Amino acid sequence: MKRFGTLPKNSRRFASDEEHWQAVVRRDRSADDVFVYSVKTTGVYCRPSCAARLAKRENVRFHRAARDAERAGFRACKRCRPNEPSRGEQYGSAVSKACKLIKETGEPPGLDALAKSVGMSPSHFHRIFKCLTGLTPKGYAAAHRAQRMRSALAARRTVTAAVYDAGFKSNGRFYTASSKVLGMTPTTFRSGGDGVVIRFAVGQCSLGSILVAASEVGICAIALGDDPRTLVEELQDRFPKADLVGGDATFEKWVAKVIGLVERPSAGLGLPLDVQGTAFQHRVWQILCKIPCGQTTTYAEIAHRVGRPEAVRAVAGAIAANPLAIAIPCHRVIRTDGSLSGYRWGVERKAALLERERERMKDEG
Repeated sequence: MKRFGTLPKNSRRFASDEEHWQAVVRRDRSADDVFVYSVKTTGVYCRPSCAARLAKRENVRFHRAARDAERAGFRACKRCRPNEPSRGEQYGSAVSKACKLIKETGEPPGLDALAKSVGMSPSHFHRIFKCLTGLTPKGYAAAHRAQRMRSALAARRTVTAAVYDAGFKSNGRFYTASSKVLGMTPTTFRSGGDGVVIRFAVGQCSLGSILVAASEVGICAIALGDDPRTLVEELQDRFPKADLVGGDATFEKWVAKVIGLVERPSAGLGLPLDVQGTAFQHRVWQILCKIPCGQTTTYAEIAHRVGRPEAVRAVAGAIAANPLAIAIPCHRVIRTDGSLSGYRWGVERKAALLERERERMKDEG
C-alpha cells in the first residue's frame, strides 16, 4: 500500500492513501485538520467531511494543505470552504481566548460571560471547552487560581498581600478556597508544610517498593522504587517541614488498595486524592485518567487534546511531574513511533505495567 508521505508524521490514523480515502467516504471531521482532497473532474478541493456528492476514487487526490491543492490548480469548494479555518481550529481559537480571559481576570468570569466573549451559547461552549481541555471552564479557572495562590504565597511576605495577588477580593474567600487547594492553611503552606501531618507507609508489590502518603485531603504521593529509604527521603524533600508519621490501621487499608491497583489496574482506586499542580498539569492529568486500561496514547495526541498541538514538550513535562504513580496512569503514554520513552519510576516498570494491563484486559474480555 502506498504511503502518503507528505502528511504530518504524527497523523498515524491517516498514514496511507487508502486510509485517507476511507476518511472521505465516512466524512470524518477529525481528518479536516490533517488533509484536503481534490477532484480531477470538477477542479475543486474539499475537506474530508464535505457533504458534497462522493467522487469516484480514481478522480481523487490528497493534499497536505489547501495551499498545496491550489498550487496544483484546484479551487476551494464553496460548500465546505477548506481554505478557511476549520471548525476544530475555530474551536481551539475560541477556547484559547477564553483561557486567556480567565488568566487575565482577577475574579474568574462566569460561564455566560465566557461564552459570550467567544460568540457561543453557554451549553455549546461548555461542551467544547471540556472536550479540548479536559476540564470544565469552572474547573480550569479553579486550577489556575490554585496555581496563582501557591505562587503568591511563595512570593509575597504576607498572606494579605498574597490574597490580592491571587485575585481574591476578600480574606474570607481566600481562606475558604485555600483549605481545599492547599490541604493546609496559607500560613502553613508558606512555611513549607510546618506542622502538617502526612501519613505514609512503604510496602512491597510486584514492581518493587511502593510508598503511599496522604494529607488530610487525600493521597498526595504514590511512588515506586528499589530502595524504601530513598522513597522516604524523596517524600521528606517534597514536604521538608511536615510531620511525617506512620499510617494507622485505616491508612494501611488505603495502602492495600493502592497495591491492589498495581496488581489489577482495571479495578480503579476509589480513594480521595490531594493532587497539586498548575492548571496545565491538571488538564494533562485529567486526560491521562481517561485513557482506558490496556490502551496507550502519544504525547502528541495529548497535546492535541489539550488544545496546544505544538506543546508536546510541555505535555511531557506535566506527565513527568505526576506525583501519583498508577493512579494517574502516565505509563500509558508512549512516543509516536511506539517506543516507551522515559518513565519517572523506571522504563522497565512502565513496560511491565503495560504488559500486565494488556494481559488483564484479555482475561477480563
